[in-house]
Amino acid sequence: MLISLELSTNKQDEWQDITGLVSDTIRKADVENGIVLVYCPHTTAGITINENADPDVVSDVQMRFHEVYPWEHPKYLHMEGNTAAHLKAITVGSSQQVIIQNGALLLGQWQGIFFCEFDGPRKRTVHVKIIED
Repeated sequence: MLISLELSTNKQDEWQDITGLVSDTIRKADVENGIVLVYCPHTTAGITINENADPDVVSDVQMRFHEVYPWEHPKYLHMEGNTAAHLKAITVGSSQQVIIQNGALLLGQWQGIFFCEFDGPRKRTVHVKIIED
C-alpha cells in the first residue's frame, strides 16, 4: 500500500515532525504489524528519525548544518545556488523504515520522524509505503 502525503514548508530550513501523519496513515490503513517506509522524492529535502521531545535538538542540528554547509561558498559551482541544500539532504538521507507493531510505530520514547526541508519554502511530497506482515 502506497500513500502520498502533501506538505508545505514555510522556511528555507525547516524540520516538520511528521510522526503523527505517518501514524494516522497506518491507522487508516488498519495495519497491525509490518514495516513502514517513509520516502522523500526530492534532492534538497530528506527524512530522518531523531528526538522530538526537545526542540533545541533540531535547532542545534540546524545550527551545525549551517556551519558545515554554508549557503554561500566561493567554490560552489552549481548554478542554482542551492548546493548547501543538496549536501544537507545527502547527509540526512531520503528515507527511513520503522517497524509497525500492534498498529503503532515502534519508535523509541523520544524519537520522531522528521521531514527536513533545506531549500524552501516549497510544496513537497512524502511517500509512505506500508508493508504488512
